[in-house]
Amino acid sequence: MGTLLGFDYGTAKIGIAVGQTETGTANPLMTLRAIQQKPDWTAIGRLIDDWLPEALVVGLPYDMDDTETEIAPLARRFARQLEGRYRLPVHMADERLTSQVARQLLGRKIKKYEELDAIAAKLILETWLSERR
Repeated sequence: MGTLLGFDYGTAKIGIAVGQTETGTANPLMTLRAIQQKPDWTAIGRLIDDWLPEALVVGLPYDMDDTETEIAPLARRFARQLEGRYRLPVHMADERLTSQVARQLLGRKIKKYEELDAIAAKLILETWLSERR
C-alpha cells in the first residue's frame, strides 16, 4: 500500500496529516490558512507532489446524534475538488470529537488553534485507517 494525506477541512484553515497504510499510523503535518476564503490549492499541490499519496482522506463533520453538521456539505465539496484537481481517490471519514481529542493529546494549553487542526487531521486519518484493518 502506501502514503495517504488526511485533511481536517475548515473554511478558514485546513489541518493536514500524513499516514501510512502499512503501519496504520499518521502524523500531523501542518495547518494551511484559506486564501480569500478558498483552500490554498498551491500549497496543497506542493504537499501532494512531495508526499505522492495514493489517496486522500477528508473528515466529515457529524453531530453526536449522527446528523451531519452545517459545514458537512462544504467538506464534501472540498473532497470533490481534491479528487477533480489531483485525480486521486478521496475518502471521507467521521471526524466527530477529533478536535476535543486533539486538545487532550496536546496535553498543554493551546498556543495557536492551528496546532489542533493538524492533530485533528491525524486523528481523522487514523480513524479511516483503523476502519480498513
